[in-house]
Amino acid sequence: MRQRVAIVTDSTASIPLDVADQLGISVVQLELKVGEEQNDERRVPHAQLAQAMREGTPVATGEPPAPAFFWNYSDAVANGAEAIISVHISEGLSRTCDSARTAAAEIGIPVYVVDSRLVGLSLGFSVIAAAEAAASGATPQGVMSVLDRRLRSTMQLLYVDTLEYLQRGGRIGRAQAFLGQALSIKPVLALKEGIIDQQAKGIGIDRALKKAVSTAVQRAGNNPVDVGVEHFEFADRAKQVLDELRSQLPQIRRATVAETSAILGAHAGPGALGVTVSPV
Repeated sequence: MRQRVAIVTDSTASIPLDVADQLGISVVQLELKVGEEQNDERRVPHAQLAQAMREGTPVATGEPPAPAFFWNYSDAVANGAEAIISVHISEGLSRTCDSARTAAAEIGIPVYVVDSRLVGLSLGFSVIAAAEAAASGATPQGVMSVLDRRLRSTMQLLYVDTLEYLQRGGRIGRAQAFLGQALSIKPVLALKEGIIDQQAKGIGIDRALKKAVSTAVQRAGNNPVDVGVEHFEFADRAKQVLDELRSQLPQIRRATVAETSAILGAHAGPGALGVTVSPV
Protein backbone atom coordinates (compact mmCIF):
# COMPACT_ATOMS: atom_id res chain seq x y z
CA MET A 1 0.00 0.00 0.00
CA ARG A 2 1.35 3.41 -0.97
CA GLN A 3 2.08 5.64 2.02
CA ARG A 4 0.03 8.84 1.72
CA VAL A 5 2.05 10.86 4.23
CA ALA A 6 5.84 11.21 4.17
CA ILE A 7 7.68 11.93 7.43
CA VAL A 8 10.79 14.11 7.54
CA THR A 9 12.83 15.06 10.59
CA ASP A 10 16.38 16.18 11.36
CA SER A 11 19.45 14.55 12.79
CA THR A 12 18.97 15.92 16.30
CA ALA A 13 16.12 13.41 16.75
CA SER A 14 18.72 10.68 17.45
CA ILE A 15 16.62 8.04 15.64
CA PRO A 16 18.64 4.86 15.04
CA LEU A 17 19.38 4.38 11.35
CA ASP A 18 17.69 0.99 11.14
CA VAL A 19 14.49 2.39 12.64
CA ALA A 20 14.48 5.34 10.23
CA ASP A 21 15.02 2.99 7.28
CA GLN A 22 12.32 0.58 8.40
CA LEU A 23 9.71 3.31 8.80
CA GLY A 24 10.78 5.39 5.80
CA ILE A 25 11.70 8.44 7.88
CA SER A 26 13.82 10.93 5.97
CA VAL A 27 16.49 12.54 8.15
CA VAL A 28 18.04 15.90 7.19
CA GLN A 29 21.47 16.56 8.69
CA LEU A 30 22.32 19.65 10.69
CA GLU A 31 25.78 21.10 10.15
CA LEU A 32 28.72 21.14 12.54
CA LYS A 33 31.89 23.21 12.26
CA VAL A 34 34.93 22.08 14.27
CA GLY A 35 37.80 24.51 13.89
CA GLU A 36 37.87 25.31 10.17
CA GLU A 37 36.18 22.08 9.02
CA GLN A 38 32.44 22.04 8.35
CA ASN A 39 30.45 18.85 7.75
CA ASP A 40 27.08 17.18 8.14
CA GLU A 41 27.02 16.20 11.79
CA ARG A 42 26.93 12.47 11.00
CA ARG A 43 30.44 12.79 9.52
CA VAL A 44 31.98 14.03 12.78
CA PRO A 45 32.99 11.19 15.13
CA HIS A 46 31.96 11.79 18.74
CA ALA A 47 35.44 11.07 20.09
CA GLN A 48 36.96 13.63 17.72
CA LEU A 49 34.37 16.24 18.69
CA ALA A 50 34.82 15.61 22.43
CA GLN A 51 38.59 15.93 22.16
CA ALA A 52 38.27 19.17 20.20
CA MET A 53 35.93 20.60 22.83
CA ARG A 54 38.25 19.66 25.70
CA GLU A 55 41.12 21.37 23.86
CA GLY A 56 39.10 24.55 23.37
CA THR A 57 38.81 24.24 19.59
CA PRO A 58 35.98 26.49 18.35
CA VAL A 59 32.81 24.50 17.66
CA ALA A 60 29.73 25.91 15.94
CA THR A 61 26.43 24.38 14.86
CA GLY A 62 24.15 25.35 12.01
CA GLU A 63 20.77 24.49 10.55
CA PRO A 64 20.54 22.57 7.27
CA PRO A 65 20.35 24.77 4.17
CA ALA A 66 16.93 25.01 2.54
CA PRO A 67 18.02 22.93 -0.52
CA ALA A 68 18.63 19.93 1.76
CA PHE A 69 14.95 20.01 2.65
CA PHE A 70 13.87 20.71 -0.91
CA TRP A 71 15.50 17.54 -2.26
CA ASN A 72 14.06 15.43 0.56
CA TYR A 73 10.59 16.83 -0.08
CA SER A 74 11.00 16.33 -3.84
CA ASP A 75 11.90 12.68 -3.27
CA ALA A 76 8.72 12.24 -1.23
CA VAL A 77 6.65 13.74 -4.04
CA ALA A 78 8.35 11.47 -6.58
CA ASN A 79 7.48 8.48 -4.41
CA GLY A 80 3.79 9.38 -4.48
CA ALA A 81 3.27 11.15 -1.15
CA GLU A 82 0.16 13.32 -0.93
CA ALA A 83 1.43 15.32 2.03
CA ILE A 84 4.64 15.76 4.03
CA ILE A 85 4.94 16.25 7.78
CA SER A 86 8.33 17.72 8.64
CA VAL A 87 9.08 17.72 12.39
CA HIS A 88 12.13 19.45 13.82
CA ILE A 89 14.25 20.63 16.71
CA SER A 90 12.78 23.41 18.86
CA GLU A 91 12.89 26.84 17.27
CA GLY A 92 14.18 28.06 20.65
CA LEU A 93 17.40 26.17 19.91
CA SER A 94 17.82 26.26 16.12
CA ARG A 95 16.60 27.92 12.92
CA THR A 96 16.04 24.52 11.28
CA CYS A 97 12.29 25.11 10.91
CA ASP A 98 13.00 28.32 8.97
CA SER A 99 14.99 26.38 6.37
CA ALA A 100 12.24 23.77 6.18
CA ARG A 101 9.56 26.43 5.59
CA THR A 102 11.62 28.05 2.83
CA ALA A 103 11.82 24.72 1.02
CA ALA A 104 8.18 23.84 1.69
CA ALA A 105 7.03 26.92 -0.19
CA GLU A 106 8.51 25.42 -3.39
CA ILE A 107 6.76 22.04 -3.13
CA GLY A 108 3.53 21.22 -4.95
CA ILE A 109 1.85 19.22 -2.16
CA PRO A 110 0.99 20.26 1.41
CA VAL A 111 4.03 20.36 3.70
CA TYR A 112 3.34 20.74 7.43
CA VAL A 113 6.45 22.09 9.17
CA VAL A 114 6.19 21.39 12.90
CA ASP A 115 8.28 23.02 15.63
CA SER A 116 8.46 20.13 18.08
CA ARG A 117 9.68 22.36 20.94
CA LEU A 118 11.81 19.31 21.76
CA VAL A 119 15.14 17.77 20.75
CA GLY A 120 16.89 14.41 20.95
CA LEU A 121 14.95 11.21 21.60
CA SER A 122 11.95 13.17 22.85
CA LEU A 123 11.66 14.44 19.29
CA GLY A 124 12.66 11.03 17.95
CA PHE A 125 9.97 9.03 19.74
CA SER A 126 7.31 11.49 18.57
CA VAL A 127 8.52 11.22 14.97
CA ILE A 128 8.53 7.41 15.20
CA ALA A 129 4.92 7.47 16.43
CA ALA A 130 3.95 9.71 13.52
CA ALA A 131 5.74 7.44 11.05
CA GLU A 132 3.97 4.37 12.42
CA ALA A 133 0.63 6.13 11.99
CA ALA A 134 1.56 7.11 8.43
CA ALA A 135 2.62 3.55 7.63
CA SER A 136 -0.76 2.28 8.81
CA GLY A 137 -2.46 4.48 6.20
CA ALA A 138 -3.56 7.40 8.39
CA THR A 139 -4.57 10.67 6.77
CA PRO A 140 -2.39 13.77 7.25
CA GLN A 141 -4.82 14.95 9.91
CA GLY A 142 -4.65 11.58 11.64
CA VAL A 143 -0.86 11.60 11.65
CA MET A 144 -0.80 15.17 12.97
CA SER A 145 -3.14 14.17 15.78
CA VAL A 146 -0.83 11.34 16.85
CA LEU A 147 2.19 13.61 16.59
CA ASP A 148 0.62 16.43 18.58
CA ARG A 149 -0.36 14.12 21.43
CA ARG A 150 3.14 12.67 21.69
CA LEU A 151 4.85 16.05 21.51
CA ARG A 152 2.67 17.46 24.29
CA SER A 153 3.06 14.48 26.62
CA THR A 154 6.78 13.74 26.20
CA MET A 155 9.32 14.86 28.79
CA GLN A 156 13.06 15.26 28.31
CA LEU A 157 15.65 15.72 31.04
CA LEU A 158 19.31 16.55 30.50
CA TYR A 159 22.25 15.97 32.81
CA VAL A 160 25.47 17.83 32.02
CA ASP A 161 28.84 17.18 33.64
CA THR A 162 29.69 20.87 33.45
CA LEU A 163 27.72 23.99 32.59
CA GLU A 164 30.71 25.36 30.68
CA TYR A 165 29.60 24.28 27.22
CA LEU A 166 26.01 25.48 27.60
CA GLN A 167 27.41 28.81 28.75
CA ARG A 168 29.73 29.00 25.73
CA GLY A 169 26.77 28.49 23.44
CA GLY A 170 24.71 31.15 25.19
CA ARG A 171 22.29 28.64 26.73
CA ILE A 172 23.04 29.62 30.34
CA GLY A 173 24.35 32.73 32.11
CA ARG A 174 28.00 33.15 33.15
CA ALA A 175 27.18 33.57 36.85
CA GLN A 176 25.14 30.37 36.98
CA ALA A 177 27.83 28.48 35.11
CA PHE A 178 30.51 29.66 37.55
CA LEU A 179 28.36 28.73 40.54
CA GLY A 180 27.83 25.22 39.23
CA GLN A 181 31.54 24.66 38.69
CA ALA A 182 32.58 26.19 42.01
CA LEU A 183 30.22 24.13 44.16
CA SER A 184 30.36 20.88 42.13
CA ILE A 185 26.62 21.21 41.56
CA LYS A 186 25.46 18.86 38.84
CA PRO A 187 22.27 20.19 37.27
CA VAL A 188 19.34 18.25 35.90
CA LEU A 189 17.85 20.38 33.15
CA ALA A 190 14.57 20.09 31.27
CA LEU A 191 13.33 21.32 27.94
CA LYS A 192 10.33 23.50 28.77
CA GLU A 193 8.39 25.53 26.23
CA GLY A 194 11.15 24.86 23.73
CA ILE A 195 14.06 26.17 25.83
CA ILE A 196 16.45 24.68 28.39
CA ASP A 197 15.51 25.30 32.01
CA GLN A 198 16.66 23.95 35.37
CA GLN A 199 14.63 21.04 36.73
CA ALA A 200 16.69 19.99 39.79
CA LYS A 201 20.27 19.79 41.01
CA GLY A 202 22.43 17.51 43.10
CA ILE A 203 25.88 17.46 44.59
CA GLY A 204 27.84 15.00 42.49
CA ILE A 205 26.99 12.75 39.56
CA ASP A 206 25.22 9.98 41.48
CA ARG A 207 22.72 12.26 43.21
CA ALA A 208 21.99 14.22 40.06
CA LEU A 209 21.30 11.09 38.02
CA LYS A 210 19.13 9.66 40.80
CA LYS A 211 17.07 12.86 40.62
CA ALA A 212 16.74 12.46 36.87
CA VAL A 213 15.56 8.85 37.23
CA SER A 214 13.09 9.64 40.03
CA THR A 215 11.66 12.57 38.05
CA ALA A 216 11.22 10.36 34.97
CA VAL A 217 9.57 7.58 36.99
CA GLN A 218 7.18 10.04 38.59
CA ARG A 219 6.23 11.45 35.19
CA ALA A 220 5.62 8.00 33.69
CA GLY A 221 3.49 6.70 36.56
CA ASN A 222 1.81 3.41 35.65
CA ASN A 223 1.24 4.37 32.02
CA PRO A 224 2.76 2.56 29.03
CA VAL A 225 5.76 4.57 27.86
CA ASP A 226 8.71 4.66 25.52
CA VAL A 227 11.90 5.48 27.42
CA GLY A 228 15.26 6.50 26.06
CA VAL A 229 18.66 7.39 27.39
CA GLU A 230 21.08 9.17 25.09
CA HIS A 231 24.61 10.23 25.89
CA PHE A 232 27.70 12.01 24.65
CA GLU A 233 30.81 10.05 25.69
CA PHE A 234 29.01 8.59 28.74
CA ALA A 235 28.00 5.10 27.58
CA ASP A 236 28.45 3.19 30.86
CA ARG A 237 26.31 5.61 32.85
CA ALA A 238 23.67 5.66 30.13
CA LYS A 239 23.25 1.89 30.40
CA GLN A 240 23.05 2.12 34.20
CA VAL A 241 20.35 4.77 34.00
CA LEU A 242 18.30 2.73 31.55
CA ASP A 243 18.63 -0.32 33.81
CA GLU A 244 17.29 1.78 36.70
CA LEU A 245 14.35 2.94 34.61
CA ARG A 246 13.60 -0.64 33.53
CA SER A 247 13.53 -1.77 37.15
CA GLN A 248 11.14 0.97 38.25
CA LEU A 249 8.74 1.44 35.35
CA PRO A 250 6.00 -1.21 35.02
CA GLN A 251 4.98 -0.62 31.40
CA ILE A 252 7.84 0.08 29.03
CA ARG A 253 7.00 -0.49 25.37
CA ARG A 254 10.28 0.61 23.79
CA ALA A 255 13.59 1.14 25.62
CA THR A 256 16.50 2.73 23.78
CA VAL A 257 20.09 3.64 24.57
CA ALA A 258 21.69 5.82 21.90
CA GLU A 259 24.54 8.17 21.28
CA THR A 260 23.09 11.63 21.11
CA SER A 261 23.51 13.66 17.96
CA ALA A 262 26.84 15.45 17.62
CA ILE A 263 24.90 18.73 17.51
CA LEU A 264 23.52 18.16 21.00
CA GLY A 265 26.92 16.97 22.18
CA ALA A 266 28.45 20.19 20.92
CA HIS A 267 26.13 22.20 23.17
CA ALA A 268 25.99 19.95 26.23
CA GLY A 269 29.60 18.77 26.29
CA PRO A 270 31.29 15.44 27.03
CA GLY A 271 29.64 13.54 29.86
CA ALA A 272 26.13 14.72 28.98
CA LEU A 273 23.18 12.37 29.33
CA GLY A 274 19.54 12.77 28.33
CA VAL A 275 16.50 10.90 29.67
CA THR A 276 13.24 10.80 27.72
CA VAL A 277 9.83 9.53 28.85
CA SER A 278 7.18 9.45 26.12
CA PRO A 279 3.70 8.12 27.00
CA VAL A 280 2.39 5.80 24.31
